[in-house]
Amino acid sequence: MFHMPLFMAISGYLSWRALLRKSFTRAIGDRAVQLLLPMLFWYALLEAAKLAVFSSSASEPGSVLRCLNDSAGTYWFIWAAFVSFLLVKILLIFNRWSPWILFVSVLLVALTPVTFSILPLIKYTFPFFCLGFSFAQSREWWTGIARSHKPLLIMFLSIAALVCFLAWRKDTYIYNNLALVHDMQSAQNVLLMLVGSAAASAIVIVLILQCWKVGRSKRVISFITVELGQSTLLLYLIQGTIFRLMDSIQYGELWDLTTRLVVAGILGGAIVAVGLTIRWIVRDIPYLSQLVLGAPPRPACPKYQPADN
Repeated sequence: MFHMPLFMAISGYLSWRALLRKSFTRAIGDRAVQLLLPMLFWYALLEAAKLAVFSSSASEPGSVLRCLNDSAGTYWFIWAAFVSFLLVKILLIFNRWSPWILFVSVLLVALTPVTFSILPLIKYTFPFFCLGFSFAQSREWWTGIARSHKPLLIMFLSIAALVCFLAWRKDTYIYNNLALVHDMQSAQNVLLMLVGSAAASAIVIVLILQCWKVGRSKRVISFITVELGQSTLLLYLIQGTIFRLMDSIQYGELWDLTTRLVVAGILGGAIVAVGLTIRWIVRDIPYLSQLVLGAPPRPACPKYQPADN
């Protein structure tokens, strides 16, 4: 209900400076280097691994189309973040800042009757990118409202999230309804999906901020927010690559629940360990850091010089 919408809202929130202060070409170029360049690197590794393990399938008819589909499906969230950034930047060319133009664009995107490839997923996440961007723009206004009505807002959002959770079913998922409105029932499914995702995302971010206030002095919390927080793009790329490679093999059909949980935990821990190791190795290497991590190397810390007495 919340993990991809919340990630997209955070992306929009953190993108507002680049959207407003950079020129169109520089903003799009920087975002392409940050997101698409490392995605292409990890996709090349994925295809190389598939070629090495399943060499016979590389020459099958339609392999080029399959590669394009793999690129979109494996890293759909990267494409969604980039396309959302691009659409908002284009809108800002015609109007420097107006909440109405974003609202109209959300309605137009949400009601566009397309079901091809990952376009429904972009339709689903674009409103949350715009919501995060709008919140960053009007942060003081939103903060003032939240501060004066915080208990009431939390209670209302909690009830809304719970009601939507209880009403949630298979047709509420974006993968099944494709954000396509063609009758009253489909409209209810799409509306429930968007409202439920928004309410659940708001409650989760409140919980995360509360956990940070309580435990930010603890080393475990600091490690999660600093080390893992700065590696989210890398972790997403690695897990997408591994999961797409695992789709090509047969496993787990006859496993019991305990075995599945153990394997999932080991796999998740391995992905985090590999991601942190790769980040530690390449984060200070020019060009390689940008290619693998989507981030330039860290600036060198100035050497300490004792003050003159």
